[in-house]
Amino acid sequence: MPQAREEFLQEQATTSRMDPSAALPLPPAGFWIRCIAGIIDLILLVVPFAVFISFFAAAAGISNPFFNHHAGTPLNETLTQSGPIFLFICLSFFAVESWLYYALSESSAWHATLGKRFLGIYVADGAGKPIDFWRASLRFCSGRLIALVPVLGGYYFAIDCLCVGLTPSKRAIHDMLSSCLVLREGAHSSFVR
Repeated sequence: MPQAREEFLQEQATTSRMDPSAALPLPPAGFWIRCIAGIIDLILLVVPFAVFISFFAAAAGISNPFFNHHAGTPLNETLTQSGPIFLFICLSFFAVESWLYYALSESSAWHATLGKRFLGIYVADGAGKPIDFWRASLRFCSGRLIALVPVLGGYYFAIDCLCVGLTPSKRAIHDMLSSCLVLREGAHSSFVR
């Protein structure tokens, strides 16, 4: 009997090294709840982004040529010259805005973005403890930042989502790379609302 117990404990230790969420009493957040939290966060990010685009387009003088452009016609000279720079600045703004939102929120006292907090999930390290700003930044850069890269980002995002839905630990690639977990809050959680 003692040998069977020892083998069981050894197997549990091996499993918890390979999958940190296996040793935690709190359940990992699954695909659908993370998807809904992501949609809430995206809506919250799009509002200031749309305001930035509106004011920046007006300041750069490309809002009228853009809205007056008809499909199938050649681009206006203003759009041809300013369009690529405008897109680059807008994409850069969205990347920085997203990084600050996710990194500051996930390393705050809530340990979650507004979408995650609303749904009762939070981000923790492999031991279930809070993460700091730099680990939250690493989590962002190894996930959402890569998803902003044209074409490649779409494939990465799809594979990242599949990992959450299909792996037993419910961890995305960016969770694995940053050694983080997304957990559901429980009654005995150290994260107080």
